[in-house]
Amino acid sequence: MSEFLSVALVCAGTLLARDCSRTTALDVIVAPVRTPMQCMMQAQARAASSGFLEGDSRYLKVTCERRHDDLRVLRQAGYAAAVVLVPRDAI
Repeated sequence: MSEFLSVALVCAGTLLARDCSRTTALDVIVAPVRTPMQCMMQAQARAASSGFLEGDSRYLKVTCERRHDDLRVLRQAGYAAAVVLVPRDAI
């Protein structure tokens, strides 16, 4: 069994990155992965090939989570990583 989950969150451009979560995202793509590096690469590739990011009104937030029954405990302990991709003109 893979130790990590790759989670790609497609969020509305009007939503702050800190507020983008599984519950507020427009679409969520989850896949098992073996390493944190594979997690980041796979989530971005899946979201890009899905067509979910068409238009400027959406952005992608990638998180890597350890598999666990209670992810809240792991997040509080610092076991999550995140990358946020935004349109170039927004920077």
